[in-house]
Amino acid sequence: MKPREKDPGLKPVEIGLVVRAERNEEEEAQFRPLEWGLIRRLFAYTKTQSRKRNALIVITLVRSIQLPALTWAMSVIIAGPIAHHHLGMLPWAVAGYGVLGLLTDGLFHFRQRYALELGESVVKTLRADIFRCVQRMPMSFFNRVKLGRIISRVTSDVESLRVGIQDVFFVSIVQFGNMLFAAVVMAWRDWVLFLVVVAMAPLLWVVNRKFRTRLSLLTRATTESFSRVTATLAESVNGMRVTQGFVRQQTNAGLFRNLLADHARYNIALARTSAILVPLLELNSQFFIAVMLLLGGWRTFHGQMEIGDLIQFFFMANFFFAPIATIGNQYNQALIAMAGAERVFRLIDAKPDWEDDPAATPLPAPAGTGMRVEFRGVGFGYDPTKPVLHEVSFTAEPGQTIALVGHTGSGKSSIINLAAKFYLPTSGQLLLDGRDVHSITSHSLHRQLGMVQQQNFLFTGTLLENIRVAKPDATEEEVRDAARQLDCLDILEALPKGLHTEIGERGAGLSVGQRQLACFTRALLVDPRLVILDEATSSIDALTEARLQKALQALLRGRTSFVVAHRLSTIRHADQVLVLDQGRLIERGTHAELVALRGHYAALYEQFVQMDDRRGGSTVA
Repeated sequence: MKPREKDPGLKPVEIGLVVRAERNEEEEAQFRPLEWGLIRRLFAYTKTQSRKRNALIVITLVRSIQLPALTWAMSVIIAGPIAHHHLGMLPWAVAGYGVLGLLTDGLFHFRQRYALELGESVVKTLRADIFRCVQRMPMSFFNRVKLGRIISRVTSDVESLRVGIQDVFFVSIVQFGNMLFAAVVMAWRDWVLFLVVVAMAPLLWVVNRKFRTRLSLLTRATTESFSRVTATLAESVNGMRVTQGFVRQQTNAGLFRNLLADHARYNIALARTSAILVPLLELNSQFFIAVMLLLGGWRTFHGQMEIGDLIQFFFMANFFFAPIATIGNQYNQALIAMAGAERVFRLIDAKPDWEDDPAATPLPAPAGTGMRVEFRGVGFGYDPTKPVLHEVSFTAEPGQTIALVGHTGSGKSSIINLAAKFYLPTSGQLLLDGRDVHSITSHSLHRQLGMVQQQNFLFTGTLLENIRVAKPDATEEEVRDAARQLDCLDILEALPKGLHTEIGERGAGLSVGQRQLACFTRALLVDPRLVILDEATSSIDALTEARLQKALQALLRGRTSFVVAHRLSTIRHADQVLVLDQGRLIERGTHAELVALRGHYAALYEQFVQMDDRRGGSTVA
């Protein structure tokens, strides 16, 4: 697993126990202007719609000519038939103008329609790529990347790319096309006045360059601050029980307002900068029009150009300068799209901390046998520089139940995470059925794994659909049979609609005990060779647990199992009890052997058994 790199320039924003967001190297925007590499990559997503994209480009180019052509035609009518009182030609000229107008509006329909369809196609593909990327990430990725960050990529960042594809690119083509057509007409009518227009270009370039870097910085800072707001909101909702339990509503609300104020400051700074740039561009336009009025008037007075030519020139001059403000706004939108593209592609390109070896092969699944699990001097750390397991060695023979005992932070969960190949050992060797875990495909191992945790996740849907997550092709009778084996079918059928009861997000609508029973049934349904129970009965009352004990013995019989539990009743009959302390294996044996040894395990037993007896069941840490 790769160590997490830190950026010394980052400044985390901490907002308490529940509400907290931070920047890291994966989230920090790169402060740079338009990058052609990102633009090319973004438009590569239009390949599947290449015919529509190409047609759209052609339509956009034609429309970029049609719009100034309409203005030019109007100026010709004014300077021609109207100025010279040619009434016979006027209806024909107006009719031609009307036909051109209809064609222009007709093409506008298809430009809008194709652009929207193209943008939706890109957005759909990008979101699918993000989801596919997230699905292949190991658990370490989700330990360091907040849910709100991922949601922000799929929502606001991808939406900014939609705007970049369907609006910025094609609107800019139209605006630049307008300017080019107007420039050609102006140069044709009077090259002297046109030189005045050309003289404006360096000034516009200087103004644009001055503001471009600041707009780039502020745009990316704005999108990053919004990402922090989204991440904090998602974390706050997930932790609402803790927030309300510790009466932190007002505190967290104030801290969240600070994040909103931070985001608002960036937005205001961005708006103020844009509010300076756009009027400056328009002021330059008006200044040069004033200059051209003086020069054009002087040339007309001296007979160097016709009044009709001057009228046409000024129509085209207005059409030349008008797109400047629009292009400035589109440039701002392009910067937002670039910020979104940087962040989206950074997520899509993120390499997993580890992947299956290309030479890895599936683990055979012989029916009716447990899995042999062997730890040989295994060391592990979620951060390799801070190990949490040290030289752990033991063997779980097929069919054995291994109980893991120790104080919080002793390494119990780390062992089961390694056995399930959610992580890979930092040192030493882990063997499954005699094969190194690196040589086994994760998919084949997880197909043979049944896991029940203290906090199990249930999806929105029916109870039956949630149990079938483990085996989608299972029949309803197979699900009932699994629940019957666990002696909990009557509890599940007692729900309002039995197995077809609709449950909410995270199992809302079910009691904690009912959720745990559903997860037990889900684990049994796959007929696993390796079973992991991570404090799986801690949320079940003593009466329900008593019903489960006999069923659990049937579930574990013939299967290798790892049991992490505080209740002594769940590990009393374990084949091996492994006692861990600060990541080291300090004792091993059966429950009776370890109690007789009068060591660390016995001290834990004596410490907790009396307290738990008063609650109706024995415990050990």
